[in-house]
Amino acid sequence: MALHLGDIAPDFTQESSEGPVKFHEYLGSNWGVLFSHPKDFTPVCTTELGYVSKIKPEFEKRGVKVIGLSVDPTASHKDWIRDINETQHTTMNYPVIADHDRRVAMLYDMVHASADNTQTVRSVFIIDPKKKIRLMITYPASTGRNFDEILRVIDSLQLTDKFSGATPANWKDGQEVVILPAIQDENELKTKFPKGYKVVKPYLRMTPQPNK
Repeated sequence: MALHLGDIAPDFTQESSEGPVKFHEYLGSNWGVLFSHPKDFTPVCTTELGYVSKIKPEFEKRGVKVIGLSVDPTASHKDWIRDINETQHTTMNYPVIADHDRRVAMLYDMVHASADNTQTVRSVFIIDPKKKIRLMITYPASTGRNFDEILRVIDSLQLTDKFSGATPANWKDGQEVVILPAIQDENELKTKFPKGYKVVKPYLRMTPQPNK
């Protein structure tokens, strides 16, 4: 069954490069990023796993736990990790799920028959502390993922969960945000947005980022 935004991320127990993982237990009360790979020893995925290990402190700063997935067994993962460490000049510092039986791939609808009826597609899931899926992106095999964009989305989600706003196109942390059209009461506007706001159109009001 296809997953949708707002669904509870399916729980599972599966082996990984760092031992058995109980997914919901692994996430705990943190945000999570689960990202998948079609197989071990693939070039684009090698760069992705290495890059995430380098920027893991950025995820930790936001209270996010990262975990990868590939369809080969743990022994293969460990051999691949040695290559990742060597070629990407890093040290892997998070687990990679060994989804050799495709169980997690099927739970997360990551086998797309029109693309390849056996291999897991390269997907990203952002999961909040309530275990709800907040973002899903699926990339073509030829295009490496933009993990800076994934961090940007996490910044937006965490901000807008706390404040009654939304983030505009290309927004980055520290820039102006949009006030939700549903907020019309002037006292509420003054309370929630004490820095003031500008009216571009009645439905488009901009305010400085509330927590900056």
